Amino acid sequence: MKKHLMGAYAIAVAVLLALSSVASAEEQLSLRECENLGFTGLALCSDCSTLSEYVKDKDLVSDCFKCCTEDSDDATTKITYSGALLEVCMRKLVFYPEVVSFIEEEKDQFPSVKVQYVFNSPPKLIMLDDVGQQKETIRVDNWKREHILQFLREKVKPSAAE
Repeated sequence: MKKHLMGAYAIAVAVLLALSSVASAEEQLSLRECENLGFTGLALCSDCSTLSEYVKDKDLVSDCFKCCTEDSDDATTKITYSGALLEVCMRKLVFYPEVVSFIEEEKDQFPSVKVQYVFNSPPKLIMLDDVGQQKETIRVDNWKREHILQFLREKVKPSAAE
């Protein structure tokens, strides 16, 4: 009898979790609202599920689900961009040695990536489409140089100059 009740309880919890993630997904926030909350880039909803396992702040997890992109057949790994802007604040660069290292030593490998200095901007990659329109913004303030390199190699189409 206890096993039957525990099984029914587990099913009820699974249904509630599924419904809450569907409800959260319906309440998508704008790009600016998500950036203000600290959710930028390619946050997948599966990442939010993982976050919920380690972080017990229900509001934070809820905000994550409102800003995430649904996982779909590895589609995010296939997205590429024609170029990127690395936007940083020149005065704050001293706090981001990995970004400085990338700019000074690695940036020339990517002719379609430009550095743009904007007052008070945290380091972020602004991904551009074929006509130079912004498609995505990804904060890189906590990224290592190697991660920036790997991301750009995977996501920025090689230009004819390379």
